[in-house]
Amino acid sequence: MSSVAQKKGFGSWLWDWLTTVDHKKIGILYLLGGGFFFVLGGIEAMIIRIQLAVPNSDLISAGLFNQIITMHGTTMIFLAAMPILFGFMNAIMPLQIGARDVAFPFLNSLGLWMFIFGGLFLNISWFMGQAPDAGWTSYASLAITSEGHGVDFYAIGLQIAGGGSLIAGINFLVTIINMRAPGMTYMRMPLFTWTTFIASAMILFAFPPLTIGLFFLTFDRMFGANFFDHAMGGNTIIWEHIFWIFGHPEVYILILPAFGIFSEIFSIFSRKRLFGYTSMVFATVLIGFLGFMVWAHHMFTVGLGPTANAIFAVATMAIAVPTGVKIFNWLLTMWGGSIKVTTPMLYAIGFIPSFVMGGVTGVMQGAAPLDYQLHDTYFIVAHFHYVIVGGTVLGILAATHLYWPKMFGTMLNETLGKVTFWFFFIGFHMTFLIQHWLGFWGMPRRVFTYMDGQGWNSANLISSVGAVFMAIGVIVLLYNIIMTSVKNVPVANDPWGDGRTLEWAIQSPPLYYNFTQTPLVRGLDSVWIEKQEGNESGITPAVPVQDIHMPHGSIIPIFMTLGMFIAGFGAMFREETSWGLPLLVFGLAWTFVCMAIRSLKDDLGYYVPKEEILEDMKRERGRK
Repeated sequence: MSSVAQKKGFGSWLWDWLTTVDHKKIGILYLLGGGFFFVLGGIEAMIIRIQLAVPNSDLISAGLFNQIITMHGTTMIFLAAMPILFGFMNAIMPLQIGARDVAFPFLNSLGLWMFIFGGLFLNISWFMGQAPDAGWTSYASLAITSEGHGVDFYAIGLQIAGGGSLIAGINFLVTIINMRAPGMTYMRMPLFTWTTFIASAMILFAFPPLTIGLFFLTFDRMFGANFFDHAMGGNTIIWEHIFWIFGHPEVYILILPAFGIFSEIFSIFSRKRLFGYTSMVFATVLIGFLGFMVWAHHMFTVGLGPTANAIFAVATMAIAVPTGVKIFNWLLTMWGGSIKVTTPMLYAIGFIPSFVMGGVTGVMQGAAPLDYQLHDTYFIVAHFHYVIVGGTVLGILAATHLYWPKMFGTMLNETLGKVTFWFFFIGFHMTFLIQHWLGFWGMPRRVFTYMDGQGWNSANLISSVGAVFMAIGVIVLLYNIIMTSVKNVPVANDPWGDGRTLEWAIQSPPLYYNFTQTPLVRGLDSVWIEKQEGNESGITPAVPVQDIHMPHGSIIPIFMTLGMFIAGFGAMFREETSWGLPLLVFGLAWTFVCMAIRSLKDDLGYYVPKEEILEDMKRERGRK
């Protein structure tokens, strides 16, 4: 395999992408898949806001509205935000620690295809006329009585996609622990790597409860179990505990990587070392720990009693402290810095007040008596969108502009990037700020329409106009991506000029084996240190040029996941059709056969010869 671009036919090009285990290509596929579902979830959001723009609207029925709000929330959390973040983790984190790839390239591919097939499984429900309708949290009292197969699509689709997320989390953990370059101690790791590490540890502990809950729900609905049926000795509230023991850490699984991205941006575009690096690391660890201590603040109204409510209220307020440490450190990084207002920096500056507003309303809801008043109103909708959109989505858009040149070798247009920012940012605040007041004025969540004369008309119209602004921003971004890809103007290794970490020292896009020589890390912000000492390459090699071992690609992950996909349909339709049970057995057998083939097949990879590496080094020197 040569690193020189070869002209390939479409078939071999497609085969290369379908079988790839290269972390950079898998990162791109995560971005493509997550981007597709992000647009899909955005279309669902637009339908919601068009329906609610005026009172007594009959654009869609109540039943369809329930399906759309369920699919919007489920899609955005599980199929858009997480996979896009996994895309950046895959593409950038191994480069930041000086690794050739992730620890388990085959499992990396398997996790990707489980996400894609799980997402497709969930969305096929639209074509079957049976989309899930019990809300994205799928509370058991609604879920076990929901007619049709909608909730079954939810439970099985998320089982498949969630398994992929768990695989990815384990993979990132092992990669960071075992594959750091010489000299890359834990306290020299970039903040994005640290947040990837903590978020992956949270995935390891948070996703098994969700998996268990989904198994219980599947068995209740499809196999006659009674985990959640109170009439048969079950308990519907147990689902809420199981779900939120996953669900609240999930908020931090989504926000911590965004914190890492913004930490990189503030440092690069302030041309300063991140202020208080050590305190940032410990704040990240503390957020990860406390994230598991607060789940029942989602359940203040279920009757846990004043003692439990007080404990979870205190824990909720405590978790604001390490987040506050981060906010002040970012502000102090900018203080006295030589700030360059690029598109990523605009997102970073806009993120601080947006996320603080989401955090403050979270602390408000941490007070149980106030939460009794605000629960199930539009105040809650406003709060979690300020956290997820004002934090995670702004982080994703910032990372798209920051890392696009590193991943694709071309620079997104800065003017169009700023147009996207202003449309999205203004639209975001228009959409969700007013919803706080809607909540105070008593508008309940999850209602498909409302009567005239309740004082909600103007606020809902403003909210819907804001959603249109956000949509325009995303359309401008898609246009920017297409135009940049068509023009295909190559960029330098460090297109922003002030890169501080290892990924900015290698070519854009990187060679398939990443580093011609394993780098030696001599301190925090190692590339910045090298440049300050006159080493323009940004890297001091730790080893001489030598053959590099690389893994072979494999089609087995797709086939393995296809078996799960087929088995899911078999399980759902096994009682009402003659083909359901055979399909279930076939799908599971297919998956196990693929696992056996993978286990028994010797695949020792291949070596990139030293001569090819020297050629690449020579070509790179010529390019400079």
